Amino acid sequence: MCRHIAYLGEPLAPRELLVHPPHGLYRQSWAPRTQRHGTVNVDGFGLGWYADGDEIPARYRRAGPVWADAAFADLARVIRTRALLAAVRSATEGCAAGESAAAPFTAGRWLFSHNGAVAGWPGKLDALAALLPPAELLELEARTDSALLWALALHRLRAGADLGEALAGTVADVVAHTTGRLNLLLTDGRSLAATTWGDTLHHRTLPGLGTVVASEPFDDAPGWTAVPDGSLLLAGPGGVTVRRLPGRD
Repeated sequence: MCRHIAYLGEPLAPRELLVHPPHGLYRQSWAPRTQRHGTVNVDGFGLGWYADGDEIPARYRRAGPVWADAAFADLARVIRTRALLAAVRSATEGCAAGESAAAPFTAGRWLFSHNGAVAGWPGKLDALAALLPPAELLELEARTDSALLWALALHRLRAGADLGEALAGTVADVVAHTTGRLNLLLTDGRSLAATTWGDTLHHRTLPGLGTVVASEPFDDAPGWTAVPDGSLLLAGPGGVTVRRLPGRD
C-alpha cells in the first residue's frame, strides 16, 4: 500500500504540505494514521511539480524512504509550485523494486499515482495486459501493478479521454478481470482526478490557497472531507465534485 497527495492552487513550497504538517506525507512514510494495508511506506517516494509557464512537470524520485534522503528537504523548501503530486511507497509483493517503481509516473503533462494493489499480479493479469497494444506494454516503466494501471489510464488519455474518464475507465477495466484496491490519482497541473476503491481519500480547501486531495489528512484542522469508497473525485478551478463509480456495492 502507499500514501499519496495532490495540490492545486496558489504557489507554495511543497514542504508546507509534505513536511511541515504534523501528519504530512513525510511522517506518513513511517507513521500513517489510517492505512489499512501495511504499516510503513519506505520502498520509495516521489514528488512531481509544475513550474509556471511550463506544462511538463518536473519529477524527483528515489528508491528508499523519504526521511533518508538529505536532498529532499532542501528541494521541498526552495520550489514554488501551483500544482504537485507526491507519494510514498509500500511495495506490493511480487512487484519490482527501485526508483522506477516509485510514483509519480509521468508522460507529457500528466502525473499519476496508485495507492493499492491489483489481485493476481503478475501471473493472472494477462487479459488485462492484453487491453494494451504491445508497443505500450513495452513502455512500462517498471514491472509493477501500478505501472500497468498507469499504462491503461495513459492509453485512454492519449485517445482523448479527460482525467476522470481515464481513471473511471481504468477502474472498470480492472474490475472486469480481477479485483483490487484502486485508489488512483491523476493531474495535468490544471485539474485533478482521483478514485476511491478499497482505501481512504480526503479533500480539503485551504483558505486563500487551493485544494488538497490526500490519502489521509495531514493535520487535525477542520475542513477535511472523507470521500466515500467507490467514488470519482474531480477538482479544478470550479471546486470539487464527487460522484459514484459504477459497480461498487
